Amino acid sequence: MDKIPLLKVIIVGDATVGKTTLVRRYCEGKFHASRVATIGVDFYTQRVPLPTGPVKLSIWDMAGQERFEAVRAGFYRGSRVAALVYDVTTPASLVNLRRWQDEVLQGVPGQPLLVVGNKIDMERAVRTQVGQAFSAYIGAPYLETSALTGEGVAALFETLAKLAMNT
Repeated sequence: MDKIPLLKVIIVGDATVGKTTLVRRYCEGKFHASRVATIGVDFYTQRVPLPTGPVKLSIWDMAGQERFEAVRAGFYRGSRVAALVYDVTTPASLVNLRRWQDEVLQGVPGQPLLVVGNKIDMERAVRTQVGQAFSAYIGAPYLETSALTGEGVAALFETLAKLAMNT
């Protein structure tokens, strides 16, 4: 039997953008409305079917609070791709992706990135075109998701898996 590749991916962005709810929606198939803030990092493993065969993602959900910056840096090593997540109801979370991009690339130069606009089930403060313009500017693919409805969540992790396989 062939061994299934294990690929480390990281999920980053400001606190409360929905990183943990996206991961839990994908891994557990459930939406958890209230959640205690992630302390440091949470870790999940999930098998992802791809046309070329299944892969196993080692998903690292990074705490978004600034006080954990020193802790996060060590966890970036060995990752194959990073999802930069922002909340479409909070414009500052998109602006802050530049800082997240810098932090990730400092830890893993040349890291492939994916920009993710989350909470599309809510009233927007950031238009899709603005998120797409940022992702085009940094040369990264763009997706939108809703952890509440599940829209785009499978595509998010499939895209991460494909990008990780190509590195």
